[in-house]
Amino acid sequence: MKAREFAPGIFSVGVVDWDRRLFDSLIPLPDGTSYNAYLIKGSEKTALIDTVDHKMPEILLDNLDLLGIKRLDYVISNHSEPDHSGAIPHVLAKYPEALVICTPKAKDLLTDLFHLAPEKFKTVNDLETLSLGDRTLEFIYAPWVHWPETMLTYLREDKILFPCDFFGSHIATTDLYVTDEGRVYEAAKRYYAEIMMPFRAQIKNNLEKIKGYEFELIAPSHGPMYGEPDFIINAYHEWVYDEPKNVVVIPYISMHGSTKKMVDYLVSSLAVNGVTVEQFDMSVVDTGKMAMALVDAGTIVIGTPTVMIGPHPLIAYAAFLANALKPKAKFASIIGSYGWGTKAVDTIVGLVPNLKVEIIPPVICKGQPRDIDYQALEKLAETIVQKHKDAGFVEKAE
Repeated sequence: MKAREFAPGIFSVGVVDWDRRLFDSLIPLPDGTSYNAYLIKGSEKTALIDTVDHKMPEILLDNLDLLGIKRLDYVISNHSEPDHSGAIPHVLAKYPEALVICTPKAKDLLTDLFHLAPEKFKTVNDLETLSLGDRTLEFIYAPWVHWPETMLTYLREDKILFPCDFFGSHIATTDLYVTDEGRVYEAAKRYYAEIMMPFRAQIKNNLEKIKGYEFELIAPSHGPMYGEPDFIINAYHEWVYDEPKNVVVIPYISMHGSTKKMVDYLVSSLAVNGVTVEQFDMSVVDTGKMAMALVDAGTIVIGTPTVMIGPHPLIAYAAFLANALKPKAKFASIIGSYGWGTKAVDTIVGLVPNLKVEIIPPVICKGQPRDIDYQALEKLAETIVQKHKDAGFVEKAE
């Protein structure tokens, strides 16, 4: 995309990556993504807010040429991850007079990543400011959003927040601003679930930290800008602060059909009692969809057959992923089947130490489920329904 001016002297100069479908060789990108960078021209100094992925520096440099930038004073590095910092060496090669502005921790990371000379950095303290002449940048430390070195940059006079990954969404679009709130809400929730949710406690602190600021625009480094900042701030408050919902998430695998029968029965029993169920076959799952469901889950039920006396490897991965994401769920259980013996329950419980959940007694059957197993599943459903009511997950209208 060519550089575009969206406020006097402030330009979008980043890259839209239409074709990328996987991030960190892990996270699905069904809608592509962008690596947003922003140029701010002050009356005395010029600053670049973040750069772009290390594979696409030429587009950023072409945009700076298009704007006739002969001198660049500062490169603001809010976050050191290479999709935002990867073009810093290329920018410094073109503009050797520029200084990289970042936190001390970011300096260490960027030095390790790109072997930059110490004199290329100017580190800043929390809430320190930097004058561009008629414009002032304020730097707000925001550790663990989602790396330890992260900061946000606030342009005081224009009331614009540049939060890098905070409030981001993986979407490739030509729109500078949010135009389809439903689409962006889903993408931002996916982004939060996959990347930010493990740091929910720290996110709370950083939401509190920016509460006193007035924003006319939030310009993240992934996805479109928020011309109505309350849209994304309120969404984050819901995801971070609100109690879980009357939702059960069931990741499962079934090799010969017995575990699938158990899952189907449990889903039906929960549904007729007003519980929303999200089930995910781990052999074909979009892990981003499952992560999004975990944001709201009150209960997680893992369904697994037994493989070599333990859980199916894909279920072990699901448990590992849930443990890493640290959702707000309050309850968990396990259902499944085995042939001659199983330690699947003990193994799965051992995989989720980060989940602060009450374990509801599992239902494990030998071979195909019998009437007694279906009765146990009915009891499990009743227990989940009651626990959701007791925890306040179920609205009074239900």
